[in-house]
Amino acid sequence: MLPCKSGHCRVCAKSTSDTMYFICSYGYPNTCPAHEDTSIYCFRSHFFGCFHSYIRVVYRIRTIAATVGYFIPFSLQHFANRLLIFKCTMVAPNCNFHKFSSFFIILPNDLPVYINPVLYLTQFFTKEVTMTNLDTVLEIVKKRNPNDPEFLQAVEEVFESLNVVAQVHPEQLDEDVLLRMVEPERQIIFRVPWVDDNGKTQVNRGFRVQFNSAIGPYKGGLRFHPSVNISIIKFLGFEQVFKNSLTTLPMGGGKGGSDFDPKGKSDGEVMRFCQSFMNELYRHIGPNTDVPAGDIGVGGREIGYLFGQYKRIRDEWSGVLTGKGLSYGGSLGRTEATGYGLCYFTEAMLKDKGTSFEGKKVVISGSGNVAIYACQKATELGATVLTMSDSNGFIYDPNGIDLDTVKEIKEVRRGRIKEYVDSHPLATYTPNERPWSIPCDIALPCATQNELDLEDAKKLVASNCFCVCEGANMPTTPDAIHYLMSNGVLYAPGKASNAGGVACSGLEMSQNAEHLSWTLEEVDKKLKGIMVSIFETCRDTAMEYGRPDEYVVGANIAGFLKVADAMKAQGCV
Repeated sequence: MLPCKSGHCRVCAKSTSDTMYFICSYGYPNTCPAHEDTSIYCFRSHFFGCFHSYIRVVYRIRTIAATVGYFIPFSLQHFANRLLIFKCTMVAPNCNFHKFSSFFIILPNDLPVYINPVLYLTQFFTKEVTMTNLDTVLEIVKKRNPNDPEFLQAVEEVFESLNVVAQVHPEQLDEDVLLRMVEPERQIIFRVPWVDDNGKTQVNRGFRVQFNSAIGPYKGGLRFHPSVNISIIKFLGFEQVFKNSLTTLPMGGGKGGSDFDPKGKSDGEVMRFCQSFMNELYRHIGPNTDVPAGDIGVGGREIGYLFGQYKRIRDEWSGVLTGKGLSYGGSLGRTEATGYGLCYFTEAMLKDKGTSFEGKKVVISGSGNVAIYACQKATELGATVLTMSDSNGFIYDPNGIDLDTVKEIKEVRRGRIKEYVDSHPLATYTPNERPWSIPCDIALPCATQNELDLEDAKKLVASNCFCVCEGANMPTTPDAIHYLMSNGVLYAPGKASNAGGVACSGLEMSQNAEHLSWTLEEVDKKLKGIMVSIFETCRDTAMEYGRPDEYVVGANIAGFLKVADAMKAQGCV
């Protein structure tokens, strides 16, 4: 071991036998007033053995407090509950960290280790310590939810973005908050019996996951589709937490639904199912508790039946559901909001890059509310929409989609998208395929989760598509996202770009609370303002954390930090 010139460390006045040494490799004497006659700076360590090995076996790190830019020793105190807290004390305030290009750390076993001092605090410790918190929590999530792949995918995506926070503001990643953030506050599963037109009893399963209410009452849609299970509802609820946070409106996150399939059912069957569904759901919702809305399979018809049954059971009129009809408390613009909002976000992103929808070729998947009104707004903004789809295949019209025909098929006749080609001879229908093979400038996936995979992403890149904005919830697989971004494609995650629907639901809640009805122009202006603000938040947050144009990072971090701050302020609840 190299001795201090004085035999003792001038800072801690202790013998060098248990001291960890920091030695300037270029030997700057007289740099620090506290060590005027030596270039060897000694700091007492409260443990023995290899510092790096010790860090790797730490059970849990609660706090890292540091002032980057100054030379700071770390002393470790090991508490009985096995929490290790790094206490950072600035020993020599005038000893500027940046004056040293590199250091040796001489440990008791005489093992030298090179360290870049500028990165020492900001990268080494966050990589070895704070990211371990994320990994630890993720392992807990995996053990608790082994059969929920969609939910795990959503959590992993958010945690990947939070690794960026770990490198800059590790104190934001309190493990207690992370553990509560990934666990729903309440999960409700219930039986939904109903009688079909033949007098036979049918039984479906209903769900409501109330995920997080830190910033407001639970808010999120109801999905009626055969694929619905607890994993899908949990992933949607988890995404909804951050989506609602980005709108800046006071709404928490939740989601619900059933494996009931409204396709092919009569109005009477749908009504009886909705009434049975509400017979249980009413116990758990309310205008200041949980406010559901529509989603896949739940449109104006279903919302009407659900609202009517709630009103009958509770004997009250309240804004307990959004997406209501205009005759009983609905908001103008709500039906169009998600599709319009998607285009407003996309237009803001394009404008930021000096371009627009004008003259662009757009490929859209889906043919529900989101796809229909994204098609309408994109066309209004000067684009040509070439495709739409449903679960059986897609249509391609080189002259641009005739939206009136699509609305007639899907909203009036409740038919299949292949019927479009019957009245449009130049259009083609491709069964059992998705539309991503069609050359385009902009792709708007508006159908369902994981509909755009790696092979689809390769097709889009090969056709020189330069922008992908999600209208559905998590429609792009993780490997597809990475491929798109690595090839310079602008990519916007659904939690940001499809937030228009829930934003307008928030506006509907405000109108109900005030017993007012705003004009379409007022609602549309507010919606556009919210979507542009969400884009700017994603862009600016990504820039702040050194990841320009990575809007998924910006969305996840901005959404997380607001909810995390609220959770910390409210204590362990």
